[in-house]
Amino acid sequence: MRVLFLLAFSQLYAQPVERQLNLDSFEKVWTTIRDKHWEKKPAGLDWDAIHAEFRPKIENAKNTDEVRGLLTEMLGRLHQTHFAILPTHIYQAIGDTEDGDGSPGIDLRVLSGQVVVTGVDPGSPAEHAGVKPGWAIANAKGHDLTSGLRELTADPAIPELVITRALLARLSGPVGGKTKVTFLDGAGKTVALELDLAEPRGPVSRFGNLPDTHVWFESKRLGDAEYVHFNMFLDLPRVMENYGKAVADCGKCGGFIIDLRGNPGGIGGMAMGMAGYLVNKQGMRLGSMFTRDATLNFVINPRLGAYTGPVAILVDAESASTSEIFAGGLKDLGRARVFGTRTAAAALPSVIERLPNGDGFQYAIANYISEGGKPLEGIGVQPDEEIKLTREALLAGHDPVLDAALEWTKKQRTP
Repeated sequence: MRVLFLLAFSQLYAQPVERQLNLDSFEKVWTTIRDKHWEKKPAGLDWDAIHAEFRPKIENAKNTDEVRGLLTEMLGRLHQTHFAILPTHIYQAIGDTEDGDGSPGIDLRVLSGQVVVTGVDPGSPAEHAGVKPGWAIANAKGHDLTSGLRELTADPAIPELVITRALLARLSGPVGGKTKVTFLDGAGKTVALELDLAEPRGPVSRFGNLPDTHVWFESKRLGDAEYVHFNMFLDLPRVMENYGKAVADCGKCGGFIIDLRGNPGGIGGMAMGMAGYLVNKQGMRLGSMFTRDATLNFVINPRLGAYTGPVAILVDAESASTSEIFAGGLKDLGRARVFGTRTAAAALPSVIERLPNGDGFQYAIANYISEGGKPLEGIGVQPDEEIKLTREALLAGHDPVLDAALEWTKKQRTP
């Protein structure tokens, strides 16, 4: 009887605590938009009137689920992406690196309802263990990724970029530790491995308030085309130096291919600098970004000896922010042909913060308009040639997106 009484008391006590946390969360969301949106009247709305409308609804909400729905409705009034409430379990999954950022060296994507290995870092524990692109990941760290994927994709408001980050977090852990992963190989055979967790690929880069980030850059000649691939627009001196060297090595080669798949962005100014190696005309821009206090025009300054041959850019749903500005800007200028799948539609610089009730809150702090006069936010860059990765192609050792870009560059060569 005493136990039942204490249980009932605790449930009654928890309700006002939960209610206050939800009220505090509402105030944080509302205040953040009031103070940090790039327009003083966000989306032309009377934001004080929005507060007066939604505060009573939040006060009368029965639980956090109902509050989450109300906050989502309020943010929907903006009709802008990059404003979202991430349920607690999603927010925690995205930030599930508290135990360390050790990695087995695997990249992944969701392909036809499966979590599939799309890349294995050279020299990584995964490569040493024999993991191959095209293998499906069934279980990681004791989590069934198939059921986890169903849960993540059940909410259409959660973008693929966030889903992929949450799944990758299931493979991380402390550097020097191990993680158990179960795969399905190309023959459908179960392969259970205990993989070491190593420092992520590339040197650590530090910029502003961003967390320490490992940045890598690679370039190589594929036939008569130069191919460059890097994971973020960060580590400006090293990445720009290597990029410039790749352009110089290309010289008058048959094509220049820039792989931005999986690149979530970074320093916006680097897009201007990189575009300068590919444009030989003055006065061209990649577009403009607007904050509440300033406008940044992405003006391209042509480099002496800029490459003037065919340029192909590879993108996917994980290409975001600066990647979208770079790819979309050069596409608008008619300077590059884009291959792959539609980008993340997340061109705006945004922040994800934890709310008092444990949910995550994502909000944008600037707006971007391409040189063609259209926003990329919520739309993304639509490739000139839409080509999807498939598990079958990866298992066969092919990259259909890269293959299409190489084929296109061949056709551009003058006899």
